[in-house]
Amino acid sequence: MTGDARKRRLTSLGAGLAATAALLAAGTAAPAAQAAPRGETHEVEYFAGPHARPRHVEVEDSAHRTAAPATAPVKPLQRTGPTKARLDLVVIGDGYTAAEQGDFTADARRSLDAIFAIEPYRSYRGLFNIWLVEAASPVSGVSGDPTADVTRDTALGSYFFCEEIERLLCVDTDAVTAQANRAPAADIVFVVANSTKYGGAGYTFTTPPDGAIYRGIATMSSDNERSYLIGAHELGHSIGNLADEYQYAGYGAYPGPEAPDINLSTHRDLGSAKWHRWVGEQDPTGSPVGTYEGGGYYETGVFRPTDTSIMRTLTSTEFNLVGREAMIAGFYAHADTLTPRTPTTAPVSRGTRLTVELAPLTGLAAPRLTWYADGKRVDRATGDLSVTPAELGIRGRGPHTVRATVTDGSASLRDPSALVSATNSLTWLLR
Repeated sequence: MTGDARKRRLTSLGAGLAATAALLAAGTAAPAAQAAPRGETHEVEYFAGPHARPRHVEVEDSAHRTAAPATAPVKPLQRTGPTKARLDLVVIGDGYTAAEQGDFTADARRSLDAIFAIEPYRSYRGLFNIWLVEAASPVSGVSGDPTADVTRDTALGSYFFCEEIERLLCVDTDAVTAQANRAPAADIVFVVANSTKYGGAGYTFTTPPDGAIYRGIATMSSDNERSYLIGAHELGHSIGNLADEYQYAGYGAYPGPEAPDINLSTHRDLGSAKWHRWVGEQDPTGSPVGTYEGGGYYETGVFRPTDTSIMRTLTSTEFNLVGREAMIAGFYAHADTLTPRTPTTAPVSRGTRLTVELAPLTGLAAPRLTWYADGKRVDRATGDLSVTPAELGIRGRGPHTVRATVTDGSASLRDPSALVSATNSLTWLLR
């Protein structure tokens, strides 16, 4: 699949962030002076505290309107390859004045470093481009901090006490769209609000806002040591297509057939679970992989792979083995390890030097580069980043083909479909 196709697939899959927010307590409503007429609403997922299971609430789209600044500089925090071959993460600051943009950069870097310290983000960070949008606000800080009666005019209209919930941090989604579109590409959007108050949110869009090139937004406060977990959890939904692994009291039995999600199953039998290849393995979350009842909001009749994980509660900072595999497959579904330095769009000759570039992957990742001449593997060229067709043994009149293929042989991948996602190729035609 080409990088452009992956971008379209990211949109078509609704790869928006399935929303979470880190909430500690309910508060009073935000001042009426800030309110706008009720508009379209979106479901968000929120936590009643740093150690609580999430809940869901409907949040109005762009309840607080703001006038977006005419210009907002964009700078790369990390650029590892072309946008069509990468997951492009756009981070926008809110409640930072023009003089505080250095603080925004430092806060964004710190939050992202915390997220990318979690596996498999750590090993596959090289598949991401990260763009910072410096949206300067007239004043410092955001509305609702520290109390509901505090209002501030900011670039993205961020405010706590959204829907009368103190730690729910909402934004003007139209303003976010205007700023996100300033970046070269936007697959994922984070808003970092200038605040020490613990909170955040995440939006899921069935239909993106007008002009949006992404499917969701995650918000988090800048200076709270736990808020970064909101973003880490959200990417589990948007990239790995992982379901939530928690349940609600009173939801009762799962009513449907087999759950579509890779980390939920209606089968208690270990051999029938989707993750049967991992059963019995000691998991980084602390329990062996098995079938643990409860998940997808239901109490009974559906099972998850481990006792806990970051998809169950933010007290865990680990994906389980099933989640890791799904995340890696998701990375590869939307990004390429292998990119051409020699164009593949025009025929080449026997003497043309074919040069490729590999994304800088580490740790769990184990990419292997292999060359093929007319479909036959050329072992002596394994791992070479630059070869000529003649060096691969191409002789005589054409047409001939040369193919470079990278496959990730990571021990974190066992599902055949995940291994397929972890393979990508480039092909040149010789005439």
